[in-house]
Amino acid sequence: MAVTQDRAAGDRLIVAKIGRAHGVRGEVRVKTFTADPLALADYSPLLASDGRSFSIKELRADKGDMVVARFKGVSDRNAAEALNGTMLFVARAALPVPDEDEFYYADLIGLAAEAPDGSPLGRVVAVHDFGGGDILEVKPERGESLLVSFTREVVPSIDLGGGRIVVVLPDEIEVREDDAASEDAQEEAPQTGDAGEGPAEEDRA
Repeated sequence: MAVTQDRAAGDRLIVAKIGRAHGVRGEVRVKTFTADPLALADYSPLLASDGRSFSIKELRADKGDMVVARFKGVSDRNAAEALNGTMLFVARAALPVPDEDEFYYADLIGLAAEAPDGSPLGRVVAVHDFGGGDILEVKPERGESLLVSFTREVVPSIDLGGGRIVVVLPDEIEVREDDAASEDAQEEAPQTGDAGEGPAEEDRA
């Protein structure tokens, strides 16, 4: 299964983030969230959250998911530097419908994760790609997040309409509810000794 790396913002999806200026002619480095970084040009003009529109004049590949872009109306370094940190959006309707085994980040984040027996595991809070395939980060109500491979074997069922996925945890991952209960018990345990008198001494045989 694959994930198309667009992120949610209501009925729009974030497709890129403008970075620092590049050179003196108004170019900027841009981090893309599209499967193909150069496909960013297909969605031009792009929109900022404040309503500004950005039409791509030139675009070339950089390293990894980065590209170097020049936008119409941005012709010098000062104007380019002012764009640093700007998020760029497209309307969801402008994006192609994913294939059967493809999903947008926006559609996965927030889904409830359940074990095959229906017991809750948490919610999907992020999708990562560390170079070895897509990884879902599942955050339980208590304890540390679980990182699980986004494969058909580990995630055999995805119900977008029902807002849930089924996760088959590998043997090496355990949901330690007993640890969470132990932490709660420690927090609720009464403290010995009166305030201001220092720590209580233990009885010794």
